[in-house]
Amino acid sequence: MNELGQPTGPPIPSWTPPPHPPREAIQGLFCSVEPIHERFTADLHAANALDDVGRTWTCLPYGPFATELAYRRWMRETCFTPDPLFFGIVDSATGRAAGVAAYMRVQPNAGSIEVGHVHLSPRLQRTRAATEAMYLMMRRVFELGYRRYEWNATC
Repeated sequence: MNELGQPTGPPIPSWTPPPHPPREAIQGLFCSVEPIHERFTADLHAANALDDVGRTWTCLPYGPFATELAYRRWMRETCFTPDPLFFGIVDSATGRAAGVAAYMRVQPNAGSIEVGHVHLSPRLQRTRAATEAMYLMMRRVFELGYRRYEWNATC
């Protein structure tokens, strides 16, 4: 019970705040989730260009990007911070990056973390690699000791 007499659940006496997620690759069977790197720019831009009407960008406040240079500029301005912590999703079948996702709003003291900036190119959508990427990111969070994993849709 809290100070207002509201139930809060049983205490977790041995819990301690987890560390910030590391900027390390996570290897799966169908994909790897790797720290974002400029070497992914060409692959990501080419994969994103398969969406010729911009449908995959509807829920994001940026994109689509007309040129690889514009995409690279956005990456440099947005993707190399500790929060949000961006990852490229590399399809094991092709060895090419085909999507991105980020840990964000990292709150170790609350045991809470969110996944966001999820953009799966048409090349990655509806694939085992896409599903596995989300699983790998979620598994890492709980292995680190976080208690809450959020995914808020913006549209």
